[in-house]
Amino acid sequence: MIDPRLRTLRVLHAEGTVTATAAALHLTPSTVSQQLRQLAAELDVRLLEPEGRRVRLTPAALTLVEHTDVLQAQWERADADLEVHRSGSAGLLRMTGVATAVAALMVPAVRHLRSRFPGMTFHLGEDPGEDRYRMLLAGRTDIAVVIPTPDSPPPDERAFDQRLLLEEPQDLLVPDQHRLAGKRRVELADADRETWIAAGDPADQHRLLLGAAVAAGFTPRIEHGAVDWSAVVALVAGGLGICLMPRLAPVPPGLAVRRVPLAGAVRPTRRLVACVRRGSADQPVIGRGLAALAEEASALG
Repeated sequence: MIDPRLRTLRVLHAEGTVTATAAALHLTPSTVSQQLRQLAAELDVRLLEPEGRRVRLTPAALTLVEHTDVLQAQWERADADLEVHRSGSAGLLRMTGVATAVAALMVPAVRHLRSRFPGMTFHLGEDPGEDRYRMLLAGRTDIAVVIPTPDSPPPDERAFDQRLLLEEPQDLLVPDQHRLAGKRRVELADADRETWIAAGDPADQHRLLLGAAVAAGFTPRIEHGAVDWSAVVALVAGGLGICLMPRLAPVPPGLAVRRVPLAGAVRPTRRLVACVRRGSADQPVIGRGLAALAEEASALG
């Protein structure tokens, strides 16, 4: 019900370029440019200014984005109120998240929701190459389970409602003949001279390793990398390096590796956060999804 050109401006504010905005909204760049020209003409204000090969939003455009955020949140609430008058027991729930959240939280949550609400349908994705916040902003998913990084929106960002699910410790994963394999606990600094594997999602897990290593007083020597955890474990089992392993990430059976818990002042953890568009949590389908994720997180916690 909100002018789609306002959403285009909002996504441009997040993406920074017309090309990226077009890709996020599945439009052509010329369509994006045309929409914004038409909007500027109707409002009789300049919305964009050239800045090299990019464009910059004018102060008027930034004001309009602030109002659009309010309108979008109110529309999400209105849609939630209307949902009360609908069936309430059916609907599509789309979720995206990091790999361990998919396996440990999202799949069990969907299994329980299916048993309670047979009319609900689901679409789950890992989307490792995507910015999951922007997927929410563009309306391409309903719930994103993310690991906040320094580049993530702040907790009070007006476009999003962010809820902590759990804090997941990191273990040290080493070959079973490694010098640290027999220890009950080790400090991260004990592995300062080791060869490391850049393991998991580069956007969050790799940054976690770098930040923790700096806090422990060293820079890790990284020589290999993999995103899929089965590949990561195979690299460790092959003696090619060690890595940080999230507690929820499974270790395939039959591989000669050991998980060693970390002790001391630097014990890296990662926070799994459920994020939705602000105002949308009152929609029954999305609200049920958030509640189911929280139940699974509580059971693990």
